[in-house]
Amino acid sequence: MAGVALPADDRLARELLDGLAEAVVTIDPAGVVTLVNAMAAELLPELTPGVVLAGCRVPALAEAARDGADTFETEHLGRRLRGLRRGLAGERGAWYVRDVTEEHARTDALLTERSRTAFLAQAGSRLGLSLHRDQTLRAAVALPVPYLADVAVVVHRPPPPAEDEPHWIRYATGDAGPITGVAGWRTVESVPGLVEALDGDLTAPSPWLDAELADLAEVLPADFGRPGTVLISPMPSAGGPAGALVLARRPDRAGFDQREIALAREFAGRAGAALAAAELYGEQTHLARVLQNSLLPPELPRLPGMTLAGGYRAAGDSLRIGGDFYDLFPTGDGGLFALGDVCGKGVGAAVLTGRVRQSLQTLRLVEQRPRELMELLNRALLDAPGAAARAQFTTLLLGTLSRQPDGGLLVRMAGGGHPAPLVIRAGGGIDAVRVGGMPVGALTAARFAEVEVRLAPGDLLLAYTDGVTEARGGPTEPAMFGDDRLRQALASGAGLPPAALVDRVLQLVDEWLDGQPHDDIAMLAVAAA
Repeated sequence: MAGVALPADDRLARELLDGLAEAVVTIDPAGVVTLVNAMAAELLPELTPGVVLAGCRVPALAEAARDGADTFETEHLGRRLRGLRRGLAGERGAWYVRDVTEEHARTDALLTERSRTAFLAQAGSRLGLSLHRDQTLRAAVALPVPYLADVAVVVHRPPPPAEDEPHWIRYATGDAGPITGVAGWRTVESVPGLVEALDGDLTAPSPWLDAELADLAEVLPADFGRPGTVLISPMPSAGGPAGALVLARRPDRAGFDQREIALAREFAGRAGAALAAAELYGEQTHLARVLQNSLLPPELPRLPGMTLAGGYRAAGDSLRIGGDFYDLFPTGDGGLFALGDVCGKGVGAAVLTGRVRQSLQTLRLVEQRPRELMELLNRALLDAPGAAARAQFTTLLLGTLSRQPDGGLLVRMAGGGHPAPLVIRAGGGIDAVRVGGMPVGALTAARFAEVEVRLAPGDLLLAYTDGVTEARGGPTEPAMFGDDRLRQALASGAGLPPAALVDRVLQLVDEWLDGQPHDDIAMLAVAAA
């Protein structure tokens, strides 16, 4: 016990008080210190017996004594102290003071870790929501402000065919939104560590104090001035560096500590991975769009003396490509049409669809008779590399359209295992044109059939794939749309032009499906003009 000596019979009490890990200070009714234990002498050396507590050199404790408060908390001699007052007999009192420095440090560390985890969770969610490169870049600069920095800049190389000059995107506190620009290589090379980060240097990032950023002033807000601290982190990705993240703080803000450096690097890594994923998605989308444009049914050409219309639905594929197709090629006296259904659906079927259509584009130049053309196509598909391993085939209708002196059309068709087309007569009757034949690309010795049908003025021929009749839906239990419903739809639409009739059938099938998955659908309608 420091201070005054106690009577001999209180020696045990002194030993007990000195053994406490808590500082104990007792005061008399006048507020004068009467006793301090060993821990109090260590934590509050200013307090000795006889000192008036309200005027002591521990400001927070003196203020609490003057105000009659029962608690105080303060920083004193590099320690965090928390005090609690308890009344004693005879209007005396005692202050119990604990050193809560480590407790505060643990609490601060826990809060920091929670904040860090929340930031990374938010960043991961925002970065993962976008698969578009520009949106990912905007998120990468907006998220760190103001949590990590007062301004964030991502320096990156744009994907081809853009120029090779580095681009930048910036977001700062007070900006209405991210701002973009182009930085020359001279500017980039003048900033220490920026070129290395763009090259994928994965060394631990470090603060850059009092940076000479005159050459980089264009990427900072006009009123930002000289940054107090700058931190540059590479944005790595599996395919190579995606860019570099530059974080800058104003001079009145503390520099980056080691935890913040680690957090900045973690964020930069996640942003780099998200940017790489967005770039890969962009490339795939571009390739898919090119594939889609090459495989989607064409706009039908105008042929003298006849009107035509096509209809198409892909089987729930976001790319709108599949295994059903139609084509029309003008000829000297009319046209050559094709409507087919490749087994399967999606991209795999679309690839074979493209092969069939390209083969027809070429073979029609040497042969335009439907059955003979189908035989050439069958041979070409079976001779293609890997045909046996693919085990795919195509049902197909090939036909020629020829104008007749009476204003009608002569249709000569060859069949390759395809559903029979229907003729809607001007009077309302419906005839099925049984063509027959075997699928194309399945057997070397496949046999194909050929028929002729005449369309009088007012008649209409509809060729379709089985995605129409096999569409499953209905108001109660799932059932196929079927041949009967198709015939009813066509009979009620007799006299409609080809485009209107095709739209009517597609609408009825869509209503029948009511959003349910379906196979690819293709239709081609032709009538004498």
